[in-house]
Amino acid sequence: MSPYPAALQEIVDLFEFLPEQEKRENLIAYADQAPRQEPRDGETFNLEDVRKDEECTDTVGVYLAVDPGNRGVRFRITLGPQVQTLTRAMTSILCQGLNGSTPEAVLSVPQDFVPKIVGGELVRQRSQTVYYVLTRMKSACKVWINRERAEGRQPDS
Repeated sequence: MSPYPAALQEIVDLFEFLPEQEKRENLIAYADQAPRQEPRDGETFNLEDVRKDEECTDTVGVYLAVDPGNRGVRFRITLGPQVQTLTRAMTSILCQGLNGSTPEAVLSVPQDFVPKIVGGELVRQRSQTVYYVLTRMKSACKVWINRERAEGRQPDS
């Protein structure tokens, strides 16, 4: 059984055995899709976290909506114009790969998939960048879970 949600596992499987050049080309294609991950008119969110952190070149907004029925998450992300291509790519990959998962499943996703997608060389060059968006998404889920507990609604296990 994969430690990743099915959609993320499919992306990992796509990238894992590609040569470095093809990984980079696919990462650029995913980076080009980043604007599709932005909030849309009329969408509402349970949590919005927009800020600029030290480890990122520009402001990043993480928007989390949790379906009250099946507790599936939907992430939207906004990226400032200075955000690097690799961060844009990871944004698209993570939104596509994690949407529909429960907040607890997002929290339990190990980071070991990142080198399989990005490749060892880029991970070494951009070690903080490649994990930044995942860390922010996990933080949003943690805040949501804590709020749910504080309101007396225990998450389904």
